[in-house]
Amino acid sequence: MCRAGIFFTFAKTDDHMRYQPAPASLYKKNRKKIENKLPSKAIAVFHSNDILPTNADGTMRFRQNNDLLYLCGVDQEETVLVICPDFPDPNLREILFIKPTSEHIAVWEGPKLTKAEATSLSGIRTVKWTTDFEQIFHTLMALSKHVFLNTNDHLRADVTVETRDARFIKSCKERHPLHEYHRVSPMMHAFRSVKEPEEIVQLQKACDLTEQAFRRVLAFVKPGVREYEIEAEFVHAFVKSGSRGFAYEPIIASGKNACVLHYIENNEVCQDGDLVLFDVGAEYGNYNADMSRTLPVSGRFSKRQRQVYDAVLRVQREAMNLLRPGITIQAYHKEVGLIVQSELVSLGLLDQTDIRNQDPENPAYKTYFMHGTSHHLGLDVHDVGTMYEPLQAGMVLTVEPGIYIPQEGMGIRLENNIVIGDNGYTDLMENIPIDPEEIETLMNA
Repeated sequence: MCRAGIFFTFAKTDDHMRYQPAPASLYKKNRKKIENKLPSKAIAVFHSNDILPTNADGTMRFRQNNDLLYLCGVDQEETVLVICPDFPDPNLREILFIKPTSEHIAVWEGPKLTKAEATSLSGIRTVKWTTDFEQIFHTLMALSKHVFLNTNDHLRADVTVETRDARFIKSCKERHPLHEYHRVSPMMHAFRSVKEPEEIVQLQKACDLTEQAFRRVLAFVKPGVREYEIEAEFVHAFVKSGSRGFAYEPIIASGKNACVLHYIENNEVCQDGDLVLFDVGAEYGNYNADMSRTLPVSGRFSKRQRQVYDAVLRVQREAMNLLRPGITIQAYHKEVGLIVQSELVSLGLLDQTDIRNQDPENPAYKTYFMHGTSHHLGLDVHDVGTMYEPLQAGMVLTVEPGIYIPQEGMGIRLENNIVIGDNGYTDLMENIPIDPEEIETLMNA
């Protein structure tokens, strides 16, 4: 595959994988970042996520820990990665532990990875069964001083479930109390926030699947359909193309529902004359797209709807140009707020008196635009990466301004995903219709 002058040779997809994984060279490169940052005599340990229960003997679908996936590409439960760069035996400097497979497991769950398949995916030569973990880890710890363990330190995280990582932290400290313990998450956040070219390929695929589904929906939306019927059109297109489905809970919000920012009920009828707002995205190989579009249910914008739509589109285009290396997201949000403020004045929603009398900590424009314009995107929809440090080339962000007018029963949000470059940006959603005239044409084709 070739994109932007870069050639990639992907590993052959295994028959029991539904998506094309990134090449093993990506994971080798990512592990090298960790190895180069660790101090002398250090060991770092990464665990897969649990398969979480529902009720009775039910379980949720497995979703891999993104730090582990970033470092080895293995998308399977009960996986452990250990990196110990200074260990005397070179065969024990990178070890991948995977779940032992058996005929019984193959009958009930399907085949699990073999050691050879795990090596092919990850580029790690030493692959062991998890049953060997305790003995090998004890050996590694005997010659290690610094221990780097993983935690979920995302600024928005509300962790109430004890993870495998958390359980391991407890047991490791009990068994090895005199080592020096460190958080590995700060360096993982720094690495993951700047995307490698191979990751951009995966993100582009997720965006392309989102485009295909959106074009399907353009021909489907009409007065009388229910929001969940539109949701079904999206998920059909996603899953048919190798995605596991939505990257996050989809928002299909018609009429006044669009003024509820996290509306996910998706159960009302789309009425003639209303708008319907979509905030949806496909996942592909655990990478995520995040798109927002707003359509006229009837296939034609009213004069007022078009005014507001055009205002949001102008804000989005200006905001994209503001995202550049060196700016912080907080400073950028303030700049975008001034652009939104100007558009709200033009729409008659704010006047100069409102602006003069506003609370600087709660600007008047927030009455109609109350959320941020951009966030990091990648293996997480709200990906790791801080709001407080300058942006860098290679970061991927959403750009999603909106204007919400409850008194008019109208909410409009437009969202694309962009890669920040040294000079300008690349829009991963440039082919997804957003121009209002193109949307009307496609809806009435």
